[in-house]
Amino acid sequence: MTSVLPQNLNVVIRAVQRRDIEGIERLCNESFESDSAIAHPEVQGQLRLLRRWYGLLKFLNLFPSPLQYRFCLYVAEQARCVQGAIQISPFNRTRSTWRVQKVLATAQARAHGVGSGLLRYCFEAVGEARTWLLEVDVNDKESLALYRQNGFQTLAQHTYWQIEPDLLQELALREPDLPNLLPVSNADAQLLYQLDTAAMPPLVRQVFDRTTEDFKTSLLGGLVDALKQWLNKTEVVSGYVFEPQRKAAIGYFQVRMDRKGKQPHVATLTVHPAYTWLYPELLSQLARIAQDLPPQSLQLASADYQQEREDYLEQIGAKRMEHTLMMSRSVYHKLRETKFVSLEGLQWSEVLQGFQPARKPVAGGMSWLGQPKQQLSPIEVMPEGTNLSALPEQNNPELPPQLEQE
Repeated sequence: MTSVLPQNLNVVIRAVQRRDIEGIERLCNESFESDSAIAHPEVQGQLRLLRRWYGLLKFLNLFPSPLQYRFCLYVAEQARCVQGAIQISPFNRTRSTWRVQKVLATAQARAHGVGSGLLRYCFEAVGEARTWLLEVDVNDKESLALYRQNGFQTLAQHTYWQIEPDLLQELALREPDLPNLLPVSNADAQLLYQLDTAAMPPLVRQVFDRTTEDFKTSLLGGLVDALKQWLNKTEVVSGYVFEPQRKAAIGYFQVRMDRKGKQPHVATLTVHPAYTWLYPELLSQLARIAQDLPPQSLQLASADYQQEREDYLEQIGAKRMEHTLMMSRSVYHKLRETKFVSLEGLQWSEVLQGFQPARKPVAGGMSWLGQPKQQLSPIEVMPEGTNLSALPEQNNPELPPQLEQE
């Protein structure tokens, strides 16, 4: 499927090919000069993986698998030169919400509307998406203008924090009070779904549209994750805190650690709003887990609706690394309208034909007394003061024979 931009008939949008990888890397290097460095290693790792396993990923994209939508990448080409690129991926298991990973375009291509063309191409190509989601740095004015121009609105604000290795060692000295800390398995998917639902506002919950299946890992997905950890020399540890009285999960964490000591550890926290006292306990647990690996900093995020988390991170001395906006856009697919029929073209004979009786009515009118009832004369109203004795006598009407016998 290809698309031609109306603003510039020489620019064509299509799916990525092997020969486009060098052009995408060039666009990434140009955009990284002004962006924050937090997303650089992830994007560069994806490009290296795409270059190495392009044929296999292209083949797996034809069949249902965890890697089917791993690289939904489209490029805008002009004269066999890549002028822009966009990467998208499904956000939830039902694929009702999709995420825009990155939109790249040269300065000249942005001026000709290539960024908007890439976004609109994805909106039309992914018909199952009801909501689109993305995250953009607050200082990236050009990207903010692009997304707002295409209907994206602010959903929440995210702050990325970094805990230095010295602070992690200090947190690891404290013994965490987590008596009901359990490992995560597919049997705990319902508990984690309920925790995730309670930990976010209704508007964010509606956009994310997660189900219990989003917290389960398939056999093939587990094998793929294990292979990725082996190739990237990483280790993933997760667990949740169980409340036996309520029989519910009240806290969850997942940390991805670099065993080579070259990249910072990345953690994800989910805490029930009624149990915010878990933040010091969970961070101490994460610090103790990272003790066995080379010293590295720990990165984690907080949203604007998690004020207790932000207060605690600022209290212990964590550094603010990046501030982003999470934006969303709803997509309403227009239905095909029915053809309007003019009433002037209708013939009245055809219209009234439908009101004709299907058969002649059956004659009725049965009398229960044997004779039809006589019509009674109307009652005359006499003026006030009339002498009734002076009126002439009137003979009563003859009664039917049956009533005379009674």
